[in-house]
Amino acid sequence: MTVTTITLATNQRFIDPLTDFGFKHLLGAEPNKEIIIGFLNAIFIGQKEIVDLVFSPTEHAASTNENKKVFFDLMCTGSGGEQFIIEMQRIEHSGFRERCVYYLSRLVSEQLPRGESNWKDQLKEVYLIAVLDFKFRDKDEERFLHDIVLMNRDTGKVFYDKFGFKFLELPNFDKEVNELSSDLDKWFYILKNMSRMEKIPSYLNQGIFKKLFEIAEVSKLTKRQRTLYESNLKAKLDYDASIAWASEEAGEKAKIEGMSEGLKEGRQMGIEEGRQEGRQEGVQEGIYKQKLTMARKQKERGVAINEIAELNDLSVEEIEKL
Repeated sequence: MTVTTITLATNQRFIDPLTDFGFKHLLGAEPNKEIIIGFLNAIFIGQKEIVDLVFSPTEHAASTNENKKVFFDLMCTGSGGEQFIIEMQRIEHSGFRERCVYYLSRLVSEQLPRGESNWKDQLKEVYLIAVLDFKFRDKDEERFLHDIVLMNRDTGKVFYDKFGFKFLELPNFDKEVNELSSDLDKWFYILKNMSRMEKIPSYLNQGIFKKLFEIAEVSKLTKRQRTLYESNLKAKLDYDASIAWASEEAGEKAKIEGMSEGLKEGRQMGIEEGRQEGRQEGVQEGIYKQKLTMARKQKERGVAINEIAELNDLSVEEIEKL
């Protein structure tokens, strides 16, 4: 496996917003909360407007002995009491959707005090916004913003719109800077391309985006921030390299196995379909094993279990078993 080395001083002007540090540094700073307000308003345009908010603790303690402690990337509460969980997810895993539903369900269940069953009061709105650096497994492969609420399957009408998900699928956004027509377009473009920019495009050097780029300057980070960011970035690049290696190795193995299995089951599903299914399963298995290997090494180095779980998209239980 190739280990990637980095030298930020010479090849990167702006921080990578898809690192844990970068994401929280740009969107999670209380003194610059107008940035996260602008981000949310671009996503909810035409539905609601956030005028103010406060940041909430990202560590969400268990409300009962049965519940587990959870950690959010960012969490904030609007002036109307609505709650927003903002997550950055770099790779999809089998439990991702379940985790998203669980996060919001926790917020809803905690709105009613224990022992009470008074349903006269309206529940406050809860939303999860996830920035995805991977292709979402969805029928609509071209959509880059998925807006999900509870709906009637038969009529298509909204049943309940105060429990919702917004998934920003970055790989599906392919507009160039001169094609950006809305603030939402600008946010997608910046999140996807900021770390590769050498200068601020004139079209983005205004308003809230101008301030965003000022905060994103690597040269303006403190020594401690820079050390933390470089550690985050190296982990991201090493992880990307290991995933690419695992995908390549597993893909070759799965290709052979898929061809063999596809031939055997050709009557039922067709040769090509069998190959594809075998390849995908092999790739997923290889990626998972590589994630466990990375996590084991990090655990041996003394990295905190919660941080290992977050970096590798594994559960705390999986890390503890290593």
